[in-house]
This record gives sequence, C-alpha cells and structure tokens, in this order.
Amino acid sequence: MKAKNLVVVMSDEHNSKFLGCAGHPIVQTPNFDRLAADGLRYTDASTPSPICVPARAAFATGRYVHQIRHWDNAMPYTGQHRGWGHELQDAGIRVESIGKLHYRRDEDPAGFDVEHIPMHVAGGHGMVWASIRDPYLTIEERGGGRMLGKAIGGGESPYTQYDRSVVEHTVQWLADAAARNEPFVLYVGLVAPHFPLVCPEEFYRLYPHDQLPEPKLTLASGYRRHPWVEEQNAMMDNESAFASADERLAAIAAYHGLVSWLDHNVGQIREALQHSGLADTTNLIYTSDHGDNVGARGLWGKSNMYQESVAVPLIMCGPDIPPGKTCDTPIDLLDLYPTILQAAGLPHADDERPGRSLFAPAAGAELAERNLFSEYHAAGSNTACFMLRRQHWKLIYYVRHQPELFNLADDPEELNDLAQSADHRAILDELIAELKQICDPQATDLAAKRDQQALIEHHGGRERARTLGAPAATPPPQT
Repeated sequence: MKAKNLVVVMSDEHNSKFLGCAGHPIVQTPNFDRLAADGLRYTDASTPSPICVPARAAFATGRYVHQIRHWDNAMPYTGQHRGWGHELQDAGIRVESIGKLHYRRDEDPAGFDVEHIPMHVAGGHGMVWASIRDPYLTIEERGGGRMLGKAIGGGESPYTQYDRSVVEHTVQWLADAAARNEPFVLYVGLVAPHFPLVCPEEFYRLYPHDQLPEPKLTLASGYRRHPWVEEQNAMMDNESAFASADERLAAIAAYHGLVSWLDHNVGQIREALQHSGLADTTNLIYTSDHGDNVGARGLWGKSNMYQESVAVPLIMCGPDIPPGKTCDTPIDLLDLYPTILQAAGLPHADDERPGRSLFAPAAGAELAERNLFSEYHAAGSNTACFMLRRQHWKLIYYVRHQPELFNLADDPEELNDLAQSADHRAILDELIAELKQICDPQATDLAAKRDQQALIEHHGGRERARTLGAPAATPPPQT
C-alpha cells in the first residue's frame, strides 16, 4: 500500500448505535452515513477503557492501560511511553493535532510537532478526587452537583464553542497543508457528544420530546443493576438528579442533538478535504474514545463494560478503502496504532502490542482471531472491572463481585446474563482463564490502587486530593 496522508478524527463519548448507518431509528447523521457509504464501517469496535484519559493513553501507545499505568483521569499521557506520533516524527512525517487530547500538558513530548488549541486535563493533574477509591468519595464528600452539569437542553456551552473553533482551525490547516504539498498525519479531537448536554438549538429542535425512544432496562420497569454497577453509579447517580421527567427527556434529546452537531462538524472537515484537493491523497478515520449509556439501565456517561459504554463507532474512508462495506470482525482502538503507521507508509513490527492494522480487513482479509480486552480502574469503582471478548462471547469480570456473561450474537442488547447458567459454565471458565492470561485481575486492581494512593499522598493526602480537579467535564482552553 502506497503512503497517503491521514486525518484521524476522534470524538468523545459517542455511543456507537447513534448513527443512521448503524440503524438508529431517529438520529440524523447524514454526513456519517455518507462517510460509511463511501468507505468501510466496523460494526463491532470497542475501547480499551471506558473513560477518557486511560482510553486516550492506550490509543496513543497501542498498549493496554495496565501496561502503561494511566489508570484514571488524574494520570494523563505524558509521552513517556512511545506512541505512534513518535514513530511518525522519527520518520520525518509532519504530525500535528487540533483540539482535545486530554493528555497532561502541551509542553510534554507526546508525539506531535504542534498541538493546536489543545484541551488537556485541568491543571495538569486532572480529577485527583476520582483517584480516591475503595471507598470512593460520596456525592456529599465531593461537594454535590451532578456530573452532567447544571444546564440541559438547547443553547451554547463552552464545549460547542470549542468544537466550532476546532473545526475552523482544521479547515484552515487543511488548506495550508494543500499548499505545502508534503505528507502529513493530522489528529482532530472534538468533544461532542460529551456532556454538558447542551447543544445548538438548530440540532436540539430535531428531536421533539414526544418522539424520543425510551432507554432500555429502566429501573421503573423493575430492572435491578449488577451490584458493582450499582456501587459505581452511586457516586454520581445522574438519573436521580434530574429535576423532572421533562428534564430527563431534554437530556435524551440533547444527546441526540449533540450527535447531529458532531455529524455536522465532521461533514465540514470532510468538505474541507475535498475543497483543498486532498481527498484523493488522504485517508480519513473517524472514531470515539468510548461510548455513553444515555439512560440505559438508569446510567449516564460511561464507566462500565456494557456495549453502550464500551463500544465505539469506527469508520474509514479514502483512496485505500473499498466503498460501501461493513466489517463485523471485533476490533478495538489499539488497532489504530499499526493502522496509522501503515497509512503513512511506515513498517510496524509485530511486537508485543496487540493491535493489528485495519487496512488488512479493509482489503478483504480477516483479522486473526484474537481476544479483545478492556479495563476500568477509575471514578466510582471500589474495585476493578474487566471485559474479555472472544468473538460473540463477552465476559465482564468484577473484582469482589460475580461476573456477567453475554452471548452478543443471540443477545446484542445484553438482557440475559448467562454467568449463573450451568449450561454455560464451561465457556465462562474458559473466558476467565483467557482473561487471566492477559493480566491477573486482583493483582492489577491492587497495582492501580497503590499508584492512586501514591498520587493522593503526592498531592497532600485525601482531604487535599478531594478538592483537586474539574468537578465534571474538563474545561476547554480559551480559543
């Protein structure tokens, strides 16, 4: 494959089902739908960790979270572990970023020649209060307030204003790149549809409250959450913090609207590629760092291993991508490490990194059968949570709690936990054994907590640590 330019667009908290091309009943995503029609959509992609900072550090390095020890949103990527950006720099390929990275600070050697209007963790330290675990901080201890933010509905927020600025910078950058006529890899970080759940009125009005689908497995219907999930949710419990049933509907409508706002912005980036004359020499990858529960099981945000949270969209389009294709092979964000290098024409040794280039299945070949893995050691979790995927079988392993087991082929909505079924004991045991070949769950849990306790002590102890970090969404930079 001949080297091409590459644009990687990563959004934040995009539930993979919220795409028209994925069959969503009402969400309007005409630009994503065209992108998928002109390229390849992976229908079963997942994140290495369903929370921002660990997922992005793993994406940068192509390594599991427990290998690089970026456990939570107070342990951001610094460039200490080499990433795909460093490989591009070594090869003399221009590599720059525009927008959200959620690393430590722009002075760090994180693999970009230039970081344009970067959004990093607040204060260079991030949410230190969320590193307090086992027991985690209660809502009262962390000062109250809901994670989703005070305002919900139509309007403008610092996040919508920031995304607008990111797109403007990207359009100009692509025009300049066309004039330079030299190879490049550009990373673009957008924040929608991450909360606060406020979106421009034009997009909010697309979703009247009386036309919204009800999230699945509501508590009002009698559903009871897994004990680990119940504990994790208790630290924020956004569902109980809505002022009214109508505000809850406004939150659902705003999430739909933010996805359409994101779609609009991605459409502008793709249009800029075409207008600059770069479309024939540039591949485009779109994905997100993790998903969002959007009210399913009474949960909001991410931070668990159900598909709403752990699955991500992933679409590739460009001169090296066959049009109008879908691929059902399970993949994850770690696969983007070798994919980015191959797109730029660089060799990637088959080292200990688990990722495999996505250009192989794009050309018609299948990825080698392998297990997919995700882990969570962050806000609200007293103990670690892990996911192990073997094709359609999905294990969710909780330290100190009973596991869950789902057959996604028969039960894509994860309605029927098979972990206690005698008929499925053999597959459960096999998956647990395979999980333990990747890491020791209990030892990994303890390692994360030791690092987090050391961080807390570094910042002056629990009382000081509980005051450090953004209380909810990380503030964007002034642009």
